[in-house]
Amino acid sequence: MYGNYSVVLIIPALNEEATIGPLLRRVDRTVVDLVVVVDNGSTDRTAELAAAGGATVLQEPRRGYGSACLKALRDGPTGDLVVFMDGDGSDDPAEIVGLLNVLVSGNVDLVIGSRILGGADEGALTPLQRFGSVLTCFLVRVLWGVRYTDLGPFRAIRREALERLEMADPDFGWTIEMQVKAAQRGLRTAELPVHRAVRKAGNSKVSGTIVGSYLAGTRIL
Repeated sequence: MYGNYSVVLIIPALNEEATIGPLLRRVDRTVVDLVVVVDNGSTDRTAELAAAGGATVLQEPRRGYGSACLKALRDGPTGDLVVFMDGDGSDDPAEIVGLLNVLVSGNVDLVIGSRILGGADEGALTPLQRFGSVLTCFLVRVLWGVRYTDLGPFRAIRREALERLEMADPDFGWTIEMQVKAAQRGLRTAELPVHRAVRKAGNSKVSGTIVGSYLAGTRIL
């Protein structure tokens, strides 16, 4: 619990057997009530190790970051506050409390963990990722008048606000869809600097290949 609020942590995961167990051990379960790991069609032991780490495991064979998140919202346990983070160990679970502090104490609806403001280890963000964030955030500011610095996946949102957004994107457009809809629908938003580490093992599904980067970039735009 965070104060009087129940907290659900959602972690989409695809072939993260080397990282999911250590990541779950770092989650403060006095703050996070439930952890939901959505196995997005893994061919390794991701689901098994997530369950062993105390997570509720859901299966979503349709590949796509948004598909995994939508599965968690549709079939997973609910909470007053919802946190999203990656399963590769590049986000620090200790920073969850900071996101929740801003969300509740700042009286906002959505808090984005900004890797641009918080800094990233060398190699944690590719030049293409940095350029994509700058370009997309610039377009959002021009079109909707809301200033963001990043599209980082590490974020917290109130459940009722999330329901208002009617999220639908099944792929890499999930994060920007949330931010654009928040701007369109007048949600109160804030950013918090967070640190981005290099993924602990495995390969990125977005920045790890030219094709993945291209598909993610075009979908986001």
